[in-house]
Amino acid sequence: MQTASTNICERLCNKSICEISLLLNIPRSTVSGIITKWKQLGTTATQPPSDRPHKMTERGQRMLKHTVRRSSQLSADLIAKDLQTLCGLQMSKTTVRRELHGMGFHG
Repeated sequence: MQTASTNICERLCNKSICEISLLLNIPRSTVSGIITKWKQLGTTATQPPSDRPHKMTERGQRMLKHTVRRSSQLSADLIAKDLQTLCGLQMSKTTVRRELHGMGFHG
């Protein structure tokens, strides 16, 4: 007994990218990308992203949280300057905002 995926593989095995695209009603670029990924990696599963390390450490996050709780009316720019003087963390106000949003602080 053959499964549905086996039947699909048999029908698509000797087809071109254009033919597969038309049969499955998906873009040619998608079909091409999947075939390329299969040839390079042997799988079509999504790979984990190669992230950059976070600029702010756990200690920096604790200091940020402490700074905000101590005086909640400071702007992100002032908080960034405060963190630089306290613990030597040099970061932009955008990074400070992103970290604060991640901690649940808004506005």
